[in-house]
Amino acid sequence: MRRPSPQTAALLVTALAFHVDMLLYYLLVPLLPRYARELNLNQMQIGILFGSYAVALLLATFPVAMLSDRYGRRTPMLWGLAGLAVTTLVFAVSKQYWLLVLARFLQGAAGSATWLPGMALLADHFPKESRGRAMGTAFAAANLGVLIGPPLSGFLDQHVGPSAPFLLGTVLVALDAGGRAFLLPVVEPKRGPRLPFRQLLSNPVIRLFAGAMALGSGLWALIESTLPLDLDHRLGLSPTQIGLCFAAAALAHTFSSPLMGRLSDRIGRVKVLRMGLVLSVIMLPLPVLVPAPWMVVLAMMGLGATASFIMSPCSPAVADQVERQGSQSFASAFSVLNLAYSVGLMLGPLLGGALVQGLGLPVALGLCGLGFGAYLLATRGFTA
Repeated sequence: MRRPSPQTAALLVTALAFHVDMLLYYLLVPLLPRYARELNLNQMQIGILFGSYAVALLLATFPVAMLSDRYGRRTPMLWGLAGLAVTTLVFAVSKQYWLLVLARFLQGAAGSATWLPGMALLADHFPKESRGRAMGTAFAAANLGVLIGPPLSGFLDQHVGPSAPFLLGTVLVALDAGGRAFLLPVVEPKRGPRLPFRQLLSNPVIRLFAGAMALGSGLWALIESTLPLDLDHRLGLSPTQIGLCFAAAALAHTFSSPLMGRLSDRIGRVKVLRMGLVLSVIMLPLPVLVPAPWMVVLAMMGLGATASFIMSPCSPAVADQVERQGSQSFASAFSVLNLAYSVGLMLGPLLGGALVQGLGLPVALGLCGLGFGAYLLATRGFTA
């Protein structure tokens, strides 16, 4: 069997890795009501269960980045895959809350060993002219996992059994393992000098796009934590209908992400980011202003595309800056984005919740949209 080219292999491995990782992450979502009933969990315990993933992701980010830049992409990705297989099996057999929390925590660490080396692998193999399209394609594969994971998990849980979603996940991990073991090169090229984190953070372009990444993840976290209650109270939508609204956003994000990455290759990363910031002023408050469910769906699709304008240029822009400094410390640079993403994910609901409580949802989202627009001031003088 003829092996694909190094570029194609890198894209296949990374896209499959991201898809499986996000699908496994979202397998848990529709099973939460059953866990809550069977284990008598309160809202705080469920929050701890979900938050343990983010905590592990943060703790593992910098060590994984340093290992990947020092020893190569293959080893962290294979070890991360082994950890993912173990955690998925623990989910399948666990009947105790502390085991679920431990599995979720280890899943976050394994996710870090997937995303950082994966993005670095793409930066290694794709030049600046096509880097955005490649990374956007990998993000689209991840978004497909977001779309498929919850309904697939709910169906298997209902019709096959509670362990079925995670047993299927183990099969997917095995498929992912075959791709990584077969397609990743055993001997990797030398990467040049490793850039220290202080030098990375001193780069204004990296700081600009780290801020954009925090805004992008904060946008999703804010909408996910506030919009469902509004759609329930204002329009009387069922949980299934609310889920479809968010699925529409994820679908638009899936298809637009590679396009925005490719557009950033052609016209520049900052120009695409500016478009997204302008769109967010209009699109962020729109879902709570329209009077009909079908309009909400269209507004959510617009938000999904807006998120692609903001987030798709971030990774290639950071990679460009690392390459410009004569280095391939891509994993270390992406750890800065990973940190920014986590910060946005945590702060979005807190800041948004405070604004909603004090001002109401439409005004709060309108102000957040204006805040996104104000970030345009930070892009002045940049041409990256």
